[in-house]
Amino acid sequence: MATDTYTPIQDTKGGKKAAGPVGWIDDRLGVAGIARKNMRKIFPEHWSFMLGEIALWSFVILLITGTFLTFWYQPSMGETIYNGSYEPLKGIEMSQAYASTLDISFDIRGGLLMRQIHHWAAALFIASMIVHMLRVFFTGAYRKPREVNWLIGVGLIALGMIEGFAGYSLPDDLLSGTGLRFVDGLIRSIPFVGSYVEFFVFGDEFPGELIIPRLYMAHILLIPALLLGLIAAHMLLLVYHKHTQWPGPGRTNENVVGYPMLPVYAAKAGGFFFVVFGFTALFSAIIQINPVWAYGPYNPSEVTAGSQPDWYMGFSEGLVRLMPGWESTIFGWTFSWNVVIPGMGGLGLLFTALALWPFIERWITQDDREHHLLERPRDAPTRTALGVAAMTMYGVGWAAGGNDIIATQFGLDIYTLTRIFRVGFFLFPVIAFLIVRRICIGLQHRDHDNVLHGYETGVIERSPSGGYAERHAPLPAATQYELTARQRLPQLEGAALLDENGVENQEGRKERLRARLRNFYYQGVLDKPTVDDVHHAEEHLSHFDGHPSNRGDEFGGVSDAGVPKSH
Repeated sequence: MATDTYTPIQDTKGGKKAAGPVGWIDDRLGVAGIARKNMRKIFPEHWSFMLGEIALWSFVILLITGTFLTFWYQPSMGETIYNGSYEPLKGIEMSQAYASTLDISFDIRGGLLMRQIHHWAAALFIASMIVHMLRVFFTGAYRKPREVNWLIGVGLIALGMIEGFAGYSLPDDLLSGTGLRFVDGLIRSIPFVGSYVEFFVFGDEFPGELIIPRLYMAHILLIPALLLGLIAAHMLLLVYHKHTQWPGPGRTNENVVGYPMLPVYAAKAGGFFFVVFGFTALFSAIIQINPVWAYGPYNPSEVTAGSQPDWYMGFSEGLVRLMPGWESTIFGWTFSWNVVIPGMGGLGLLFTALALWPFIERWITQDDREHHLLERPRDAPTRTALGVAAMTMYGVGWAAGGNDIIATQFGLDIYTLTRIFRVGFFLFPVIAFLIVRRICIGLQHRDHDNVLHGYETGVIERSPSGGYAERHAPLPAATQYELTARQRLPQLEGAALLDENGVENQEGRKERLRARLRNFYYQGVLDKPTVDDVHHAEEHLSHFDGHPSNRGDEFGGVSDAGVPKSH
């Protein structure tokens, strides 16, 4: 009888050859113990955890393609006459930055594809970070002890948007120049110091001759270095805190159920890199993005018709378009509130709210426990509704950034459209909040009923009295655990107006505010069933005989005649 034999890797031919160098390194650095522990690090399995990996691999693609582009790009605003392969622009005066971008697109082998991949990867990088952040928000993965990692994530998104804008401006074409003029207007609108900041950034009155070289250095050195540092810190904290996981049998706050880093997770992550790279290359090959040759070189006296920023900057421009034309002059100083409030304050308030939210929620709920199990969005209705309301507000601002395009393409009046967006910016989020919270609470009630009354089997019974009723069967134990694996709601108590000595509580006002916010936060939330409720439901459902009482492989539903298919 043949038997399979296993040879330890250290006894193989390759293992023996590698033993010497590996042993030499370990003797001097002592990395074997650290590597052994981390190589066996367990990571949970779920598709939503891949969103962060998309952002990571998109950043790697950006580094690779960006390195290629630096060989030929010239970050200079010096004037030159174009004599490249693109005939419509031959003999046109332009900056060396724009001319080199055209050369990369038309004269460098593979240059246009690399430009396309770089731009698509940039859009995917920011999009995947935002979607990853939404996943973390809606599942409560930012709660203790991961508040610092949440702050790092917010910083990564902010830096990613700045990095994207800097790269978007480097070709020095008419479209990117229009966006740069928009940012110049935001800077100049800053009260008292706007003009000084403008001269500091541009080195002269807009556009100057230094902004492209400065953006280039920030784009290839400063911001990537900060991004690399924050990504490294993000990953280290992920390993230190251990990965969050969805509730399920055997999964607790004290363990992680999944696969080890080596060989399973490393192989999957490495393969996923090629999937992301392949799809990015496919999009770049068949879908055109940022055709700078169609816009022409930047000229401060010209503006492209229907110009739109990259999608992640549309919110800021939309707020400026929605803001009424408020200006005031005080002691000879003109304050352009219609620009500085939406332009500088909009994104500022957004990122400030994102950064403070974990601490605000913790103050409201007074929940100081560690959380390593994720929450389903429906189990935190107020948080989920607030998130959707914020997304709705962001979406209205983003759409308003293209109000001229929407008006021309659909034959609408731009002034009416702008008024609708102005009202909708405040009204639509409220409507979205109420609808989403109601949906979440309804889903909670459905789960509660399924746990206590079982699921609908499709089997109809007739009682001796002639009535008909559908038979319910208990959910599998694993499903019941997933639906009830959440912490019970806290006892909501009002703030004490007097202390133990009968004196007015000095903290009473703050505590009353906290109590009101807690009541609002948990309003309508249905607590999970107790153990006695579940046991009573099991006893009630176990009395049925003759039909399937557990959902499993044996029960495949019912036929058109109402007979279970397994019969």
